[in-house]
Amino acid sequence: MVLAGVLHFVATDTYVSIMPAYLPLHRELVYLSGIFEILFGLGLLWPKTRQASGVCLILLFLAVLPANLNMAVQNIQPASFEIPAVLLWLRLPFQLVLIYWAWRVSRPGPLGEKASAAQH
Repeated sequence: MVLAGVLHFVATDTYVSIMPAYLPLHRELVYLSGIFEILFGLGLLWPKTRQASGVCLILLFLAVLPANLNMAVQNIQPASFEIPAVLLWLRLPFQLVLIYWAWRVSRPGPLGEKASAAQH
């Protein structure tokens, strides 16, 4: 998650290009989502912040879904390489996998503890 957040600052124009037209302040929203990915990703590392960070990541994954959907519908391609259209569409159900992952690693109990220990 931290690396994904950093990419918002490294490849900002790519993220801006997939933003739906109806959203305002594209660049600012890309930076904001990058900051949140970094913060919530780091928050998974500590037991005291893990559950809140997991919930916030789930909300973030839902918040960025319109941009991912826009990328697939409009077949928006990064400037440096082309992604097959089928992968753009497969990215959408992958959001469900990420939501499940964030939920599981942030839950108290054996799986949440094991999953978060693997991050250290």
